[in-house]
Amino acid sequence: MCGIAGILSLNNESVKDVNHYLRVMDEIQKHRGPDGSGFYTNQKDSVGFAHQRLSIIDLSTGDQPMSDKYGNTICYNGEVYNYIELRKELSGYEFKSSSDTEVILAAYQKWGNDCVNHLRGMFSFAIWNEKENSMFIARDRFGIKPFYYTIQNNVFYFASEVKTLLPFIDEIHINNTALKDYLYFQLYLGDYTLISDVTELKPAHTITIKNGQLKIEKYWEVYYNLNFSQSPKYFEERLHELIYESVQLHTRSDVPIGSYVSGGIDSSIIASVASKTSQNKDPFMGFTGKFTYSDLYDESFYARKLAEKAKIGLHEIDITSDDFINTIEKVIYHLDYPVAGPGSFPQYHVSKLASQHRKVVLGGQGGDEIFGGYTRYLIAYFEQCIKGAIDNTLHNGNFVVTYESIIPNLVSLQNYKPLLKEFFKDGMFNPIDERYFRLINRAPDLKSEIKWDELGGYTPFDSFAKIFNGSNVGKESYFDKMTHFDFKTLLPALLQVEDRMSMAHGIESRVPFLDHPLVEFAATMPADIKFKDGTLKMILTNTMRGELPNEILERKNKMGFPVPLNDWLGNELKEFVNDIFNSEKAKTRGYFNNAEILKGLKSESKFGRKVWGLLSLEIWYKQFYDNHQSFKNKLKQTIKHN
Repeated sequence: MCGIAGILSLNNESVKDVNHYLRVMDEIQKHRGPDGSGFYTNQKDSVGFAHQRLSIIDLSTGDQPMSDKYGNTICYNGEVYNYIELRKELSGYEFKSSSDTEVILAAYQKWGNDCVNHLRGMFSFAIWNEKENSMFIARDRFGIKPFYYTIQNNVFYFASEVKTLLPFIDEIHINNTALKDYLYFQLYLGDYTLISDVTELKPAHTITIKNGQLKIEKYWEVYYNLNFSQSPKYFEERLHELIYESVQLHTRSDVPIGSYVSGGIDSSIIASVASKTSQNKDPFMGFTGKFTYSDLYDESFYARKLAEKAKIGLHEIDITSDDFINTIEKVIYHLDYPVAGPGSFPQYHVSKLASQHRKVVLGGQGGDEIFGGYTRYLIAYFEQCIKGAIDNTLHNGNFVVTYESIIPNLVSLQNYKPLLKEFFKDGMFNPIDERYFRLINRAPDLKSEIKWDELGGYTPFDSFAKIFNGSNVGKESYFDKMTHFDFKTLLPALLQVEDRMSMAHGIESRVPFLDHPLVEFAATMPADIKFKDGTLKMILTNTMRGELPNEILERKNKMGFPVPLNDWLGNELKEFVNDIFNSEKAKTRGYFNNAEILKGLKSESKFGRKVWGLLSLEIWYKQFYDNHQSFKNKLKQTIKHN
């Protein structure tokens, strides 16, 4: 796990002050690699790399950027977990280190751009091929590791974090398409970011740059080719094997390992299996956060039960409203741009706790999107069951549950009454893409708060529908369409949070559910294997039942690290939030009705995310848009002093 940055002249000319540029990039994202920095430029100064290292594997000889005798130089962030197996397959290559970095170089030398299809892990990297005068760039299949780029004055700049690119952009222009997506979903549907000049390389994509031209290609996709010929037992046995195999690979490390333990099914499974399979001599540790403000926000009871069963040493941290006031600007700064819900705030503090004890932590991200764990799936299916019962189509293949069987599990919706009321008030029984869009669309809550006419004519539904109705997903299963959309959009957003909050404290976060053989296998499971009779993630729970304490198996009140933000808004945070939205800068944004936002502080539902979304956006403006000149000044000062 590291931070990478680089510069490439698209006209093959020298880049003036390239070494100074690289040092500024290195300094901005130095938190990603506290164990050292490395630099590379070619003889013409037309190419340069900066690398910040967090040493996990091959602590003594794995420094980067790394070059081979064939004229290839790599700048790489991530972990390739099958590097030991690949090393054997690449035995003809003369290895000088035991690092996974050199394995990627060897794989590139043997297979060229196809090397990515041999890699099992999380990665973003750039390889400069001096002989071919070309650059090859790749990002892992799921977007676990970040990669952003911009082109300015015929120079290609890339980095692990958006803020690293800001010194090279003359003026920040807001991308209204991205902004609208954010206001609708609190995430982004394309490869754009809030800054028009900055692009994100999408997961499972590569870039080849030669003769000044960028060629972007997709190298992997998940296909929902459902296997109806196998029994539930077959799926359970194979899933058990794949989870254990993935966790064993993800615990490869030359430093001690721990795990986030939220008290939910996913993190509990990963922590339990890892505590058994880790070959590390140091004791396995777990880390959790809690809000003792109210039992509604405290999952530590379940985390402790898992720790007891798995014999894990558990470290806990109590997170308060004062912590929010003191750190939320740091959280947004490290996020790069606002995304997803307020979970990034407690994640920041749990990562800080973990960094005091471990350099590598495992997490449960991906379980909900792969196996179907979000309560909104139950809400959507509840409506479909009612429609199927009325139309007498419950058994025509479109439904995996009946309305009779789903009823006992509706207790899970206890905290979702406001959402149910809003969801069912219009459009009931419309086409399923329209209904799921309505379920996740947050724009209807932002009526008077946003000046929609200022944001242009783009409507996010078309972008949504293209992903939701993707050709890689079968037409019959509503469940697969929902989980696939979240897999393609929400999961990368959550992985951004996972990466930035861990790297803010210089630790590596690994996500064993996101192992592509496991994901590909899960995509072959019929919906009624994953989800039946209203039981979410049934296959995962049945398969890994032995890893979980009864208290977690039997719980119905899944939380997902809720934050008492809306309880605090009218009390502990009232003055803080008022000051932010009443600032002179905040009043000049052009799309906010700040008075309407402040008027609604007390009326938002307990788990609503309207104020969170707008507060994050305003803090982002303050951190990056208003402060853009300070990033540019770093560049000027470095050049002046050198």
